[in-house]
Amino acid sequence: MTEGGAFTNLILHGDPSKMSPFWNPMRLAREAGEKETFGGAMGHFVCVDGFGPVSSEEKAAGLPGHGEAYLRQWRLRYSRKEGNTATASFETELPIVQERFTRNIRLVDGENVVYVESELESRLGFDRPACWAEHATIGSPFLEPGVTVVDMSAHRAQTRPYEPNPGPLVHRLPSGKDFTWPMAPSVRRGKIDVRIAPKEGGTSDHTTSLMDPARDLVFVTALNPSRRLLLGYVFHREQYPWTQSWEYYPANMKWARGLEFSTQPYDLPRRQVIQTNSMFEAPTYRWLPAASKIGSRFLFFYTETPDGFRKVDDVRLEGGKLIIVDRKAGKQITLAASIPL
Repeated sequence: MTEGGAFTNLILHGDPSKMSPFWNPMRLAREAGEKETFGGAMGHFVCVDGFGPVSSEEKAAGLPGHGEAYLRQWRLRYSRKEGNTATASFETELPIVQERFTRNIRLVDGENVVYVESELESRLGFDRPACWAEHATIGSPFLEPGVTVVDMSAHRAQTRPYEPNPGPLVHRLPSGKDFTWPMAPSVRRGKIDVRIAPKEGGTSDHTTSLMDPARDLVFVTALNPSRRLLLGYVFHREQYPWTQSWEYYPANMKWARGLEFSTQPYDLPRRQVIQTNSMFEAPTYRWLPAASKIGSRFLFFYTETPDGFRKVDDVRLEGGKLIIVDRKAGKQITLAASIPL
């Protein structure tokens, strides 16, 4: 999208169903006969510089929640094809925070991979904390009740702290409880495997997971085994230490789930994020030095899976290939991935 730079549709060449894993709230609201309420957020959009609500002072100054980038017009700097690689380069100005955001997107012929490289440039003469999230979000019908599963290279996790507020969507998980991914405590008793989408609607929960500190490249995936389709992301743990799972399961079954890899554990006002400073001995923001740039690189892939592929235990980028493993099933997917991270 030229407004906000979101990735909104992703399909496999030759797929007659044209099944995209990405969340499309406008389409879901139209199908449900309801008004769309998410204010332009859809698919995979970037939250920078800012991720979450704003303070009253920031709001008065015009700063929107989730930062400016996803609401700004993005200018196409260039698009070109060199050999077997197509590149599109975009940029947008963030006037309130006085930053420039640049993003290069690459596709290689014959590969099921999208490569994304971004830079955030400060126009100010002092160091400052930066808040940055890649708000990747899957949606129905790819997000299928009791079927679609999310896997990631994480262990330490926490349910989001919240004030009790019974409404149309209730919580399955208690407030502010640490757990080991993916078995989260239930508000009733026992534990819930939060990998798996529930079978029924009417709930909403939010968890955060610290990505494995023993790895440089970490992953988060969403698998629909009944449709044999797999979406996955690979990124640098140092750039995005956290992955948030926002689970939105209304009773109308038009569902969404965030795979939000970010600099911070929760989408919160900037002041609160900076005051938190760290969680699980990991930082909750990045530094953007004076009049300088910071960057990020990640890739995402979308592929069919073999029969019986039920879980992603590992994703590795080795020697120009992505290796995706389901150990219990004894199955492996190997995809060409020729551009290194």
